[in-house]
Amino acid sequence: MLKTMTKLCSGAAMALALGAGVAAADIKVGVLVPDSGPAGLFGPSTRNSAMLAAEAINAGGGINGERIELLFADVGVPPAEAAQAALRLWKGQGAQAFVGMHDSAVREALIGRFNGQVPYVYTPVYEGNSCADGLYVTGETPSQQLAPVIPYLAEREGVSKWYLIGHDYNWPRDTNALAKGYIAEAGGEVVGEEYVPFTVSEFDSSLQRIRESGADAVLITLVGGGSVGFNVSFAGFGLDDQAIRLGTLIEENTLAGIGAANADRLYSSAGYFAAIETEAASTFAAEYAAAFGDGAPALNGLGQSAYEGLMLLAALADKAGSLDVAAMDAAAEGTTWTTPRGTNTLTGRHMAQTVYLADGSGGAFEIVAAFENVASSEACAD
Repeated sequence: MLKTMTKLCSGAAMALALGAGVAAADIKVGVLVPDSGPAGLFGPSTRNSAMLAAEAINAGGGINGERIELLFADVGVPPAEAAQAALRLWKGQGAQAFVGMHDSAVREALIGRFNGQVPYVYTPVYEGNSCADGLYVTGETPSQQLAPVIPYLAEREGVSKWYLIGHDYNWPRDTNALAKGYIAEAGGEVVGEEYVPFTVSEFDSSLQRIRESGADAVLITLVGGGSVGFNVSFAGFGLDDQAIRLGTLIEENTLAGIGAANADRLYSSAGYFAAIETEAASTFAAEYAAAFGDGAPALNGLGQSAYEGLMLLAALADKAGSLDVAAMDAAAEGTTWTTPRGTNTLTGRHMAQTVYLADGSGGAFEIVAAFENVASSEACAD
């Protein structure tokens, strides 16, 4: 089914990029999406959001007056394979810029492959402090997702004993290194910490350790299907009575997989949820529904981030007057653009944004707090 959807989305992307009866686009943009692996859950909505952005950019005159075409590649594979897939788009098919919604290990491989020669907008939640030439970031970093949220939850839920569990790679480890400081500042303590391989699908031993630790809060940095499996088992163990959960990568598709019966006191922190009722978000939701119908993959922050990234790419290139990396780097600071998250400004190649805390109890996110214009402490110095 996923392969069929991928094929259909690729055809739709071409139609959006070229338009009926219009000559081929002048600029090819590689869009790097996880169609496979643990993050494959996010692939379809990412593709849809990217296609909407391409349509909006072309309707507005393209990039520097030139229409764009999207070229998709699956990067839900090991980093070396993902880098090869990107290389094929770049050298083989002529991609002049890239937008990537994928994990941090793949990002590091791509930075090495691109070596500052092509603009690259990275869009998902990540650990921060990635500052290569030609790299621009729209995703939330730990200081945005956790610094305001942990003390809020400590007061709201009366929690102080945190257990940290994530997949074993740089995003969870670097996120938790910062989380420990926010927990201590809120008067709490870390009572357990562990990292599991992506291949793990059974969490009984981890859940037993959580129970024995006395934790009353669990910070989850597991990805996609791993997060679903962990959270279903968490509720099955009855641990939702003992501890709240806070995820920084739990979006609408992941919540649907977890299910309403398993989501009691499950919180998520992000810069976008489908439940946001701002004018910009509501307009985007209506356009998404009109384009893809009632059966489309659920709107979510990870998928929507591809829209964010393409719109930033267009704003940066228009401001710089080209897709030349040196020109874009020189123009980057202070670039503004408007998307479903509102009007944004690039500062230190990262994006200050409103961060929302949502409660997934009952199987649907309800926004319980909003922290406005939160800057990233993990942004770049120049």
